[in-house]
Amino acid sequence: MTIQPVRLFGDPVLRARADEVGSFDRELRQLVDDLTDTMHASGGVGMAAPQIGVGLRVFVYDTGDAAGHLVNPEFEVTGDQEQTGPEGCLSIPGLRYEVTRAERVVARGLDVDGAPVRFEAEGLLARCVQHETDHLDGVLYLQRLEPGTRKQAMRAVRESDWFAAGKTVMPAAEVAGARAAAGRAE
Repeated sequence: MTIQPVRLFGDPVLRARADEVGSFDRELRQLVDDLTDTMHASGGVGMAAPQIGVGLRVFVYDTGDAAGHLVNPEFEVTGDQEQTGPEGCLSIPGLRYEVTRAERVVARGLDVDGAPVRFEAEGLLARCVQHETDHLDGVLYLQRLEPGTRKQAMRAVRESDWFAAGKTVMPAAEVAGARAAAGRAE
């Protein structure tokens, strides 16, 4: 189990388009394992490779009903129904805003062995696929907000105690484990 520090808003890796994966090897498997461990330790439902500083097109997800990963993902919106609901991001801790996304998508990509993956998603899983694919394109969910809400969100980011370019945060589970190991458990 390798939990990685999570990159925070302001880190340039979060605003760059991630590169396509070309090698399906042990390093890719380790990346997927690290993303999964870090996502679970952070209490998230999805995590993209740039969030741990890796500029590759890979994300993991675990909504409780569905779990897995996609390499070189893409999606297609199906239907015209939308969903609006609270959305947050592990790279923008403590902030949640209403975001409108497609209700249903068909996701496509590859698994860690390079085999094709395709699934239909709706609700939370569809939201997750769209949010994580945005990360791989260098788009943060704040960019999807209405202008007035985005202005409020940016003020909240600037006023947060974690905001600094390049700063990272260790997931809560990792911090708690380190404190327990040092005899300082809360």
